[in-house]
Formats: sequence, structure tokens, C-alpha cells
Amino acid sequence: MDQDRLDGLTVFIAVARRGNFAAAAAELGLSRSAVSVAVRKLEDRLGVALFTRTTRSVGLTEAGRGLYERSGPLIDELDESLSEATGLGHGPTGTLRLSVPRVALGPVIEPILRRFAEAAPAVTLDLVLDDGLVDLARDGYDAGIRLGDQVDADMIGRNLTGPLPWQVVGAPDYLVRHGIPEKPDDLLCHACIGYRLTTSQTTYRWELLKNGRLTPHTVRQTIIVNDPTAKRAAARAGVGLAYDLATTFEEDVNAGALRPVLEAFCQTSPGLFLYYPARHQVMPKLRAFIDVICR
Repeated sequence: MDQDRLDGLTVFIAVARRGNFAAAAAELGLSRSAVSVAVRKLEDRLGVALFTRTTRSVGLTEAGRGLYERSGPLIDELDESLSEATGLGHGPTGTLRLSVPRVALGPVIEPILRRFAEAAPAVTLDLVLDDGLVDLARDGYDAGIRLGDQVDADMIGRNLTGPLPWQVVGAPDYLVRHGIPEKPDDLLCHACIGYRLTTSQTTYRWELLKNGRLTPHTVRQTIIVNDPTAKRAAARAGVGLAYDLATTFEEDVNAGALRPVLEAFCQTSPGLFLYYPARHQVMPKLRAFIDVICR
């Protein structure tokens, strides 16, 4: 194999994954010009353009997409092998990149941050808070946390919380003004607070039990937010009803600022899971994290 043909490949993968030269440069610890030069030299050696560049965006050409789809997983696997070999001699090192929903930050992540920092001081924990579903390999994550029913079957999943109930809640004054819904179909007559997923830009569907089966329900959204804190604030202000994991509203419910409704129709989910590809479990940095968070 001609080693020179591989020069710049990791830089190309970083740009393709981030969709941005500046973001790739920050990830790699290089200057933007160094990244541009590395990609240009790789294109010159291959004799084909890998990116389409405009003043506003960077996209993959057909050749670039083919190279990324085939070489990206191989580079990831090589990087994991090198990390494993290094870790066996020196302990967990490197950057552990996790995709985490905001709802997991308080009950799952915050309690273990200090313990993990003490257990793996040479590991940088890169937490990306995102409620949308991500492709771990494509988007450059080592692992993620999601609700159990959102974890793909080809992933290893470790339950972190046990079953978690969902709730529909409203402020007491809202319920006085608009009445208490008695069945899911009553939601059509109520103002509801929508939640936008940042990755897909879609709004989360309200799923409630109907004849014992979890069923999507159409609701009238008078406000849409993309943050659980904003959702709670809107509900407390009496803007409308809100729907989420009960842990999201626990403090407000205990304080009497919000009141659960439709309790007989709310689901109980399997809970939050740490998930990752099977081959990642041998990585020392991830193994150290598993040992702390699953203890």
C-alpha cells in the first residue's frame, strides 16, 4: 500500500463528519488553513474533488461520499484499536464523546461527574446534549444515552434508571380555567406545549394509552419549545398542558406548581439506557465510564 495515499484521510473524515472546515480544525487541534491544505493535497493525489465548497456550506461530492462511507468506519475502528492498545499500557485516555438527552443530565450524569473525573483523570468527557436520535458511528460518538425503546437492536444497552413513568401536567390555575381532561381525546380542547427535537426539527408526538395500547394523539400546540426548562416554565405560567417523563416535573409537582392529569393513560417507559456498539466496550475510556455509571 502506498502510505502517501492515506495522508490527509483522517482530516477528510473529520471535515465530512462535521460538515465544516472550522469545526474539524477545532476537533483536530489544527488551524483551518492546515485542514484545507491537507484536504486539497488528498484531492490532488486522488485526482478527484471530495467536497463542494461555497461561501456558506461544505458538501460531499459523489466521490467524497463514497470515500467517507467506506473509510469512515475503518478509521473509527483503527482509532479504537490504537486507543485500546494505548489504554492497556497507560490506563484510560483520550476523549469520550457522549450523546445525552437533557432529561438525563440531572438524574444520571450529574451524580457521576466527580467520580468519573477521579476514576479516569486522563479522559476528557465530551457531553453533547441533544434530545434527537443520532447515529453514533456517523456522528462521531463513542456512546449515547436514550430511552430503552429508542435503542437499536444491534447496540448493547445498559439500563441506568429502571422503569420511568410519564406525566401530563398543568398549572392549577390553568385547570381551573379550562377544566381537567378526563380522557386523551379531551386534549383536542386544551392548549398544549409542544417540544421540538433539535436534530430532526420535528415536534415530539404525545403517546398515551388507548385500550391498553400506546397510541399517538393529536394535540393543539399553542407554544413549541426545544428545552425542558422552557417547557416547565410555560406549564407553570398556565400556557397549557405539558407532557414528558415524570422526573422532568417532579420538583414542580411536589411544590404544587403543577398537577398531574390523565394519570391512568400515561405510559411507563423502560427507562434510560447507556448504549454503544459491541466493539466499543473494549475501549478503556468507555469501560471506565461504564464501571462508574453502572455501579
